[in-house]
Amino acid sequence: MNSVTAEEWYEVRHIDDDVSFIAEPFIKDFYRCNIWHVRGSKRDMLVDTGMGVVSLRTHIPLVTEKSCIAVASHVHFDHIGCHHEFAERYVHADEADILAEPTRAATLADLYVTDDIFTKMPPSPYSSTKYEVQSAPATRILQGGDVIDLGNRQFEVIHTPGHSPGGIMLFEKTTEILFSGDTVYDGPLIDDAYHSDIPTYIEVMKRIMELPVRVVHGGHFPSFDGEKYRALIRLYLKEKDK
Repeated sequence: MNSVTAEEWYEVRHIDDDVSFIAEPFIKDFYRCNIWHVRGSKRDMLVDTGMGVVSLRTHIPLVTEKSCIAVASHVHFDHIGCHHEFAERYVHADEADILAEPTRAATLADLYVTDDIFTKMPPSPYSSTKYEVQSAPATRILQGGDVIDLGNRQFEVIHTPGHSPGGIMLFEKTTEILFSGDTVYDGPLIDDAYHSDIPTYIEVMKRIMELPVRVVHGGHFPSFDGEKYRALIRLYLKEKDK
């Protein structure tokens, strides 16, 4: 399989509401994490940082324009690969130990990282068998109900275990924007990882069903509106009620 250069690895698309989408287009859809950059008046925020095979800070100037917080929606390998590049690193308390010591097993890299997840290989000297996430101990431990303050924007932390123990979503009430991580996205939801818990996931889905969202930026696949958000939750609950 051919490889690409580091300069080719990322793509950036500016959305609206001072939100930008950063992607790693040569990772197949199912494994490709959406990286979200949010511009604030005092500081910026990244929701997840991708696989980490190419430096975000070196190749995406957007993330270095001002102080930028790297928030982990959860600590699977595809979401925290570049967290170590940022001075401020936030994660929920239930997964802080993994962010500090991200083993291949704990981050699911052992299970998923093979050459088959790529359409073109990362630049040399990348090796799937040697891939690992670098340690990035949290500078702030999050709990549900906490607020991440960017100056002119405030995002509430919603704890959503089920996919993983420390999964979170970030909700901005004034704009009704939700960054949903891997809790809800428009694709096959994963609830069979080693630390997933389906009964907990079901209860979380019931709790977040009526969140007044306008637009949802998920951890994978395209963004969608509030109607689709509720439809996806109802579909998950229906599938589990068998």
